[in-house]
Amino acid sequence: MDEEILVTRIRDLLGKENPPEYFDVEPGHLKAFAQAIEDPNPLWSDAAYASKTRYGALTAPPTFLIDSGIIKLADKLIAILEASGVGFINGGTEIDYFLPIKAGDTIKTTAKLIDLKEKTGSNGKLLFMTLEMNYYNQRGELVRRCRDTFIKPPKK
Repeated sequence: MDEEILVTRIRDLLGKENPPEYFDVEPGHLKAFAQAIEDPNPLWSDAAYASKTRYGALTAPPTFLIDSGIIKLADKLIAILEASGVGFINGGTEIDYFLPIKAGDTIKTTAKLIDLKEKTGSNGKLLFMTLEMNYYNQRGELVRRCRDTFIKPPKK
């Protein structure tokens, strides 16, 4: 894919919020995630223990939403990058935590590309793309904000 066409396709996504996506936080998923990351904290996996805490229910480990895998905008961005024949580099993830996520919550996710910058490196132009995802519980309260940066290196 021509570099200008690629940048134009990505620029077309800039500032446009994807339609919201929803998922239910199920106790089994919380337990499986905690087991997968080998985190023995009973707040994630022991309902009896968690019910006696200030949260009153199983809660999600801090990185739980990264596993949600439901962000279609990220999938679209990655597909565009992969079509360019270069792929991308993970430039990092920032997560802001506002409220606990509990078993039984329904999470609404919104996503948009919030920043697009071109920089010239020693091997050519780099494209930095920042995707922001906001996660709300069923009461409309912001529980997490996540910013992922993708870097498209120059073609060799």
